[in-house]
Amino acid sequence: MELEILYRDDALIAVNKPAGMLVHRSWLDSHETVFVMQTLRDQIGQHVFPLHRLDRPTSGVLLFALSSEIAAMMMPLFAGRDIHKTYHAIVRGWVKEAAVLDYPLKVMLDKIADKKASEDKEPQEAITAYAPLATVETNIAVGPYATSRYSLVEMKPETGRKHQLRRHMHHLNHHMIGDVNYGDGKHNRMFREHLDCHRLMLHASRLQFTHPLTGAAVDIRANVDEVWQQVMTTFSWSPTLLLNTPDTITVTIMNAL
Repeated sequence: MELEILYRDDALIAVNKPAGMLVHRSWLDSHETVFVMQTLRDQIGQHVFPLHRLDRPTSGVLLFALSSEIAAMMMPLFAGRDIHKTYHAIVRGWVKEAAVLDYPLKVMLDKIADKKASEDKEPQEAITAYAPLATVETNIAVGPYATSRYSLVEMKPETGRKHQLRRHMHHLNHHMIGDVNYGDGKHNRMFREHLDCHRLMLHASRLQFTHPLTGAAVDIRANVDEVWQQVMTTFSWSPTLLLNTPDTITVTIMNAL
C-alpha cells in the first residue's frame, strides 16, 4: 500500500496514518508485517525517524523526521507543550458544552517492558480541552433506551498520557465508539451492525508547530477515511464540521438506519 503524504520538506514528513496500522514493529504484535515506518521508508527511499505515535486503531497526522539531527531538535517540542494537536471523535451521549478536563491519570505499565517499574507512582497530570460539534439521536434501541444518542467532539490534549483521550472520555461517561478498552460494547455493536463501522472513531485531524529550522508556522491536516465519511453522511453531519468549530450544535433526529 502507499501512504498519503500530507507534508514534506527537507527535514520533516507527515502521513495520514490508516486506522489499524502499527507505527513500528512491536513485540506485542509480532505477527504483523506491515508498519507505517517501514512502508514510508520504502515509499520515499530513505530512513525516517518517528517523533510521536498514534495508537494502532487511531488514524490521522503522523510526523517523522528525515534525520536523527532533526529528530533531536523536534523531540523537546513534543516533550513540552509546543506541538498543538487536534483530534475528532464520535462518542456516546450528548456532550452539551465545551470544557477543559483536568483529571490526572495513573501511569499505565506494560506487563513485560515495565515489569521492574514501581506501580505506586502518583497519577500524572492530564489535561484535555474538548468541545461538541454536532449531536444526533437515532431510533435504534441500545440497552434499556428506545433511542441512542451520539456526539461529534473536537479534542485538544494539553498533555500526552497513554490513551489520554479515550480514558478522559470514559471518565466523562462519553465513551468513544469502537473503543474496545474503555468503551461501551453495546454502542460499539450498534455501530458495527447498523453502520458497518468496525474501527475506533478517533482521528488525529491536525498538527501545528513552529518549524525548528525555518521558524515558519506549520499546519498539517488529515482527512478522515471512508468509514468516517459514511457515518457522518448517515448522521447528516457536514464534513466542514471537521475543519472549523461551529458556534452552535447541530441536532438531528434520525429515522431507522
